[in-house]
Amino acid sequence: MSQTFGKTRWRRFAVVMVPSIAATAAIGVSLANSALAASFSVSGQSFKVTAADLNGQGFSQFGSVDQGTPDKNGNKVHPIAVSAFDTATITGLCQSVVTDLGPLGNWTLVLKAGNEAGKPVEAANLLIDLDQLNADATFTDINIGQDASTLDAPKGGVIEKYRALGNTTPTGTRGFAQAAKSAHLTNVEQTAWATSAGTFKLSGLKLNINRGSGAGVECY
Repeated sequence: MSQTFGKTRWRRFAVVMVPSIAATAAIGVSLANSALAASFSVSGQSFKVTAADLNGQGFSQFGSVDQGTPDKNGNKVHPIAVSAFDTATITGLCQSVVTDLGPLGNWTLVLKAGNEAGKPVEAANLLIDLDQLNADATFTDINIGQDASTLDAPKGGVIEKYRALGNTTPTGTRGFAQAAKSAHLTNVEQTAWATSAGTFKLSGLKLNINRGSGAGVECY
């Protein structure tokens, strides 16, 4: 019985964890020529992301709401800040998500990429739905306090694609936003609910499943 039970639990673990990386994680999803759709439903589980260096072009940030499966507290609605980049390169990327497997305890899936010299992670039309961020940041040509509905949407850029999919934010609201020609972030630590990218190239991808959670197991 114990062997059969173990196989069942690990199969469930693979079903839960791998899609969380492939579909909703910070380096998560390739939605060819697309961005996060209005119908996107989050898993109800946030995840941690760190990066040594993120260099993005065509940056904007605005408030929104993610909805989906209830989290551990029963909340289905998650107020978030959307960070959007037309293009971005990332070095030293780490993403971790913890799953409670009951009798087997907590297990953490850790994904790392972009650690080889000259081979960063590359993303286009990148959207990150986050609720916490720590970093050292430098912005070029930044506007803070811009009306979210007036954010520039150059052809082929992330905001144009975001609006084309029917998202009401930032088009249909007049909330607070900021935008910059470029954004350079170092020593990044964040928690997020979802990420989407038109393309995401993961150089030197490494994935591990580790027993436990917390410091020394997760990304931070």
